[in-house]
Amino acid sequence: MPFEAFLDNFGKKLGAIFQNPETADRLALRRGMPPSVLKEILDTNPLSVGIPLEYGGRGSRIHENLELLSTAAYESLSLALTLGINSALFLQPVAKYAREEVKGPVFSRFLKDRNMGGLMITEPGHGSDALNMQSFYTGKKDKYRIRGIKHWAGLTGLADFWLLTAREKTGAADLRRDIDFFICDVRGPGQQIIVEEYFENLGLYPIPYGRNRFDVEIPAVQKLVPETTGVKMMLDLLHRSRMQFPGMGTGFIRRMLDESISHTSQRQIGKKKLIDYDQVQHRLAGMQSSYTISSAMCAFSSRKAGIENDLSADGLAANSIKTVVTDLMQEAAQSATQLFGAQAYKLNHIAGRAILDSRPFQIFEGSNDMLYAQISENFVRIMKKASESNLYRFLSRFSLTSRSANRMKNRLNFSLDANLPQRKMVELGKVLGRLVSSDMVINIGEMGFRKDLVDNALAMLNQEIDTFLGGFSNKNMTRVVEDYQQDSSWRDQLRNSGMER
Repeated sequence: MPFEAFLDNFGKKLGAIFQNPETADRLALRRGMPPSVLKEILDTNPLSVGIPLEYGGRGSRIHENLELLSTAAYESLSLALTLGINSALFLQPVAKYAREEVKGPVFSRFLKDRNMGGLMITEPGHGSDALNMQSFYTGKKDKYRIRGIKHWAGLTGLADFWLLTAREKTGAADLRRDIDFFICDVRGPGQQIIVEEYFENLGLYPIPYGRNRFDVEIPAVQKLVPETTGVKMMLDLLHRSRMQFPGMGTGFIRRMLDESISHTSQRQIGKKKLIDYDQVQHRLAGMQSSYTISSAMCAFSSRKAGIENDLSADGLAANSIKTVVTDLMQEAAQSATQLFGAQAYKLNHIAGRAILDSRPFQIFEGSNDMLYAQISENFVRIMKKASESNLYRFLSRFSLTSRSANRMKNRLNFSLDANLPQRKMVELGKVLGRLVSSDMVINIGEMGFRKDLVDNALAMLNQEIDTFLGGFSNKNMTRVVEDYQQDSSWRDQLRNSGMER
């Protein structure tokens, strides 16, 4: 089936499900997705997009996956994330790194039996500190025994396959630095994973999360084969996943924009429509610019993020895309909620629920604060290597920022201190992430994307960059006062001054 027909069929099916008043509230307010609904969706074979042609899939093309995620996110951000977990965190890594004798049976079960898969990295004591994970494995003839605890894996208790991450145990208590990945088939003998607890997650109700304990024996053939090291394989996997966030972002932001335009065009305030007020126009234009930026990121990712490419060294682009688009998603939800007013504070209203559903995107796969700091650290490292201290001169020659930097030469023309405190690294990362995004918007404009939308998006990004540069140049280094309760009662001050009556 041609992709456009495939996507149209998928979109119509989702519309029939999620825009049906009889099922909309049930899907929005209850935890977990009803099996009958999930089966109806998976029967359209959306996960075939992540499977190579030679195994009966659509070819694992990134641009198709981005379109699929966008179509799903327009109707349900939870569904889009479910598909994203399956594709970016399981199917694509398996297609790239699994042994040939394993791929066929795994992909066959996705296509014929509607199986699903996920990834387990995060541990209770080691969230973003994945390199120090304590899950470990030991070799035993043609099998590996893997033991550990993982939590916050999307599709907990629901997925049929998992990519388990662990470090090799080399001594009584020594674990190797490198990380290895294993395909765990929960139906296979000795491969069951115990769900110790399901979490009451805030938002994304249809996706189960929890704490998982495992002591499994995995056949050696189910170990992924890295091209160099396991750490580089993990970076390649995560960077590719982050580059596909704009697929979800574009569909989600477009829905927020469409709902907001429809509401403000009908809502009468005084003698004019809500959409005619200047502040409302400001919010709508911001959402529309966010849609353009996310679209530009999709165009970039479709050219860059194919599984044939090694993305392990592309943290600057991947982290810039992930942080900026997830910030834009949350801002779009906040603006939509503001425009809808009180009615958005019903749990079954799309705008208010969107705040809860989009907020975790700023945290999982790397907290945005952490990733912004990493963006700055990477830039500073590259600048040092190039013996360059002037920010503008460096950015104007850097491939990801050369064109956007030239638009803001006066604001960026200063020497950068290489020893910045962490909070300043975060602020600088916000600036750099938006400069990278601006370059992507300029590029999509040259590809033919409509000029007025491009101009608006660049204007918004420039305004944000100006704001973040203002914070970056501010010397405020306030620190928390831990014993703040002493001498900080306003009533005591009234009594002491004789003003209390």
